[in-house]
Amino acid sequence: MERRGITVNEFQLNRGTAELTETKNQHKAQTGQRMGKDKHRRDMSPAERVQLLQRNLYLKAKQEKEYRFYVLYDKVFLDYVLKEAYRRVKQAGGSPGIDKQGFADIEAYGSDKFLNELKEDLRTRQYRPREIRRVWIPKANDGKRPLGIPTIKDRVAQMVCKIVIEPIFEADFEDSSYGFRPKRSAHDAIKQIKENLRTGKTKVYDADLSKYFDSIPHDKLMKTLSIRITDPRILHLIKLWLKAPVNENGRTTGGKKNKVGIPQGGVISPLLANIYLNLMDRIINKLTGIFCEAGISLVRYADDFVLMSKEISQKVLDRLMRILQKMELEINANKSKLLDVTKEPFDFLGFTLRYDRSIYNRSKRFWHIKPSEKSNKRLRQNINAKLKKIGHYPPEQVTEELNLIIRGWMNYFEIKGVSYTQLAKRKLNGYLRERLNRYYNRKSQRRSRLFGQQAFDLLIRKYGLIDPYKTSLT
Repeated sequence: MERRGITVNEFQLNRGTAELTETKNQHKAQTGQRMGKDKHRRDMSPAERVQLLQRNLYLKAKQEKEYRFYVLYDKVFLDYVLKEAYRRVKQAGGSPGIDKQGFADIEAYGSDKFLNELKEDLRTRQYRPREIRRVWIPKANDGKRPLGIPTIKDRVAQMVCKIVIEPIFEADFEDSSYGFRPKRSAHDAIKQIKENLRTGKTKVYDADLSKYFDSIPHDKLMKTLSIRITDPRILHLIKLWLKAPVNENGRTTGGKKNKVGIPQGGVISPLLANIYLNLMDRIINKLTGIFCEAGISLVRYADDFVLMSKEISQKVLDRLMRILQKMELEINANKSKLLDVTKEPFDFLGFTLRYDRSIYNRSKRFWHIKPSEKSNKRLRQNINAKLKKIGHYPPEQVTEELNLIIRGWMNYFEIKGVSYTQLAKRKLNGYLRERLNRYYNRKSQRRSRLFGQQAFDLLIRKYGLIDPYKTSLT
């Protein structure tokens, strides 16, 4: 096969060289802007030194596609890596693990002392993770999913490992993957889907993997990791987290006998999940083969993905099933479907995508991307649950708490030039007006200053509540 007079191999080599040169220039420019050309390492903050370390690892992996990293463990107990890992874990927050130790406890004990003890455990290879505390959290479909909460010490250790290995695998990840990756987001995935629809790729296979995190086979995941990493100490560290027992209401399960699954909630879990599914990404995006011939475009966000093309045959789907079968993964047949988006809408990452007629010109149609009804329902539930919790808060605090929810929803669903949120925002405006007026007028034991008034309007005018219908964050 030739492409404009050059072979596929030559094309890939030239493209790879150009991408690498561009990547180097971008990294140099960004690093120079943030750190300064003459800044010595001793003058850098832990975050800056981590950035430099990751940049070097990334460029090494990008330059040498077959290179296997055989000495990495010495980086997991570097002081600046540990400090940056702790900062990131603390910034993310989260509940205590099985040891009930929170960040306030660590600060009282001394964060430096805490990190020095972890450093020594890692350096001497005496580190062993504690049991993972399992809780169940609600899903959008009214079900529940398990969430594993490691101790803060284990979260910091996982973050250290993630800092070291993530840039190596980032160099290998496909552009079609958007979830849990640096400088990529759900917005980018939705933008790409809309672009695919505009180019006529309106046949969509909306795939749902059945219990993906719980199904990842440890042996195959470890083999995938070893393609790039041969340092046995790093691989052993990851295996310790995979085999960590789970504690639920005092009952312990899993442990060394466990052969499948990675705990949702672990710091390193999304990266490991991406590393394993990248095997599928590479096959689908290959420049030869059935997916290429069918003009398939893949858009994946963690374990949610869609195949898009002008036509998708059963032959293509059968090939996908065989790939997943070899990976010991399974498609949820009840939630996965092949559809024509010009005739039937579909939901992805909380958005509904549909082909609608314009209200201004009924002869014209457009790709209407909006918050899904499930997302709107979940937002109302969150607001209702919050108001029940803050029943006696002063108006200033009520406003602050509600603004966090409203701003978060708007930040996620408003994508400039891509999504349409005005109708959803108008409905949210109406819900807030009705719910807040009812909320204050039902207070009987201690009447609020807002009792008997239009509470919603007063909170906006006097206390700074966000009016979603009249506010845009983009």
